[in-house]
Amino acid sequence: MSGRVLIVAGSDSGGGAGIQADIKTVTALGGYAMTAVTAVTVQNTNGVSAVHEIPDNIVSAQIASVLPDLGADVVKTGMLSSVSIIEAVGNALNEYGPNIPRVVDPVMRAKGGHALLAADAAQALVERLVKGAAVVTPNLPEAEVLTGREIQTVGQMEAAADALRSLGAHAVLLKGGHLEGAHLVDLLITATDMIRFEDQRIDTQSTHGTGCTLASAIATGLAMGHPLEESVARARAYVRKAIETAPGLGHGHGPLNHGHTVVSFPHA
Repeated sequence: MSGRVLIVAGSDSGGGAGIQADIKTVTALGGYAMTAVTAVTVQNTNGVSAVHEIPDNIVSAQIASVLPDLGADVVKTGMLSSVSIIEAVGNALNEYGPNIPRVVDPVMRAKGGHALLAADAAQALVERLVKGAAVVTPNLPEAEVLTGREIQTVGQMEAAADALRSLGAHAVLLKGGHLEGAHLVDLLITATDMIRFEDQRIDTQSTHGTGCTLASAIATGLAMGHPLEESVARARAYVRKAIETAPGLGHGHGPLNHGHTVVSFPHA
């Protein structure tokens, strides 16, 4: 086990996304996962029915408790539902882990459409956490909010590179899962380069938690000392296999098979 990842995110009672997916991913890839829970959601594969925010002081106290004792090689952030939570996380990281690389997944909506980020919080997220991050991982709708421009085609993805760079992260992984058609493109945008990753869409409903899983897989690679491009490539391969071997649970958008890397033990 190598690579310590502190996950700052919300809980998913269905186990497919949020900190549950994050912990599974980091563990399955050989890292060590710690958490600071920002919210408790009531959800399953059909969607989110309620959200309970954790008090700001408890969120920051979790970070303050973990980092001085266990340390972290990377911090991965997920659901940060309000300006006050973002400020609490930003302040705590500045105090206890100012030099720890951040992987920021700008979670805005659940798979079923439920808003997970307040309308006034996107700018706070950019100012406090995206700026200076090792990488930020928006999907197309999230990138539209962050840049204020339409991004619905590969050409528009490429045209948005400068706007995404201007957010202040060292790199941006712009995910093309919302593109029309069977051919998908992700763009890894750095200060000097734009690297394309291409795949064919998998025809499945088992896509719950793919964003959380991908960001945590990238964070694990970085925490282990792998370069960013290698971490992204490995994370994408892990997520694709997790989708292909998904267990088919639930009646809506089902969870992935996060444990496909784990050796199966025989039944007693």
